[in-house]
Amino acid sequence: MIKLIVTDMDGTLLNDQHEIHPDFWEIEESLNEKGIMFSVASGRQFYNLESKFDRIKDRMLFFAENGTHVVHKGKDLYVNSLDKSAAMDFIRKGRELPETHLVLCGKSSAYIESKDDSFFNEINKFYKRIEKVEDLTEVDDTILKVTFCNFNGVEEHTFPHFKEYTNDYKVAIAANVFIDITSITANKGNAISGIQKELDISPEETLVFGDYLNDLEMMQNAKYSYAMKNAHPEIINASNYITTFSNNENGVLKTIDELGLLKAEYTLKS
Repeated sequence: MIKLIVTDMDGTLLNDQHEIHPDFWEIEESLNEKGIMFSVASGRQFYNLESKFDRIKDRMLFFAENGTHVVHKGKDLYVNSLDKSAAMDFIRKGRELPETHLVLCGKSSAYIESKDDSFFNEINKFYKRIEKVEDLTEVDDTILKVTFCNFNGVEEHTFPHFKEYTNDYKVAIAANVFIDITSITANKGNAISGIQKELDISPEETLVFGDYLNDLEMMQNAKYSYAMKNAHPEIINASNYITTFSNNENGVLKTIDELGLLKAEYTLKS
């Protein structure tokens, strides 16, 4: 029996216009009545996620900033910070890369130096709290991650410059234009595993959905791991199942319905 559902946001639960399907609220209420906790695991900031799910935030579990900040009922359950000196080194290196914008993701806010309007409009989709500062290295906050944005594509233009750090830090391609660097132990999978232990929920009782490379470890913490139809090939290979429908076709909610989780009694496929 499923007790925990964890879904990524962008490219997964949300369509390409970053919208939640109107059917979500009724479906989540039905799941909640059956004792199934619905949660989201995203590279997005906690405050952004909280605002999107404001009407049900008091019963949701949020795995924010790629699992570095876990919140339930307004209480921090887990914070996995990035060493500040390392974060400053990444900032300095990022400044040297052409067409690259930086976001310093703190626990209290996100911080940027760039005054580029297209960059601000893009990150404004994912961060509720953003501060423009003169110098990111002067920020005083608990650092969760450093994010780089390149509109030409980070897999080709940004990741190669940080590949050398992959033995000591988690370098995750979060989307076509974003790459995140966090503590080596920080990822959605480790965060979910810790919560599973705390809530006494097994991988066999967990259903997850994801689409991109920052969802990779998450797939390893659930028997019912679903890659979206539109997912990156590596996520499809790492998952036990693939959704019939894409994120633009309401794939997450349709899969929940297909599995029979909304029925009074259900039996999942093995």
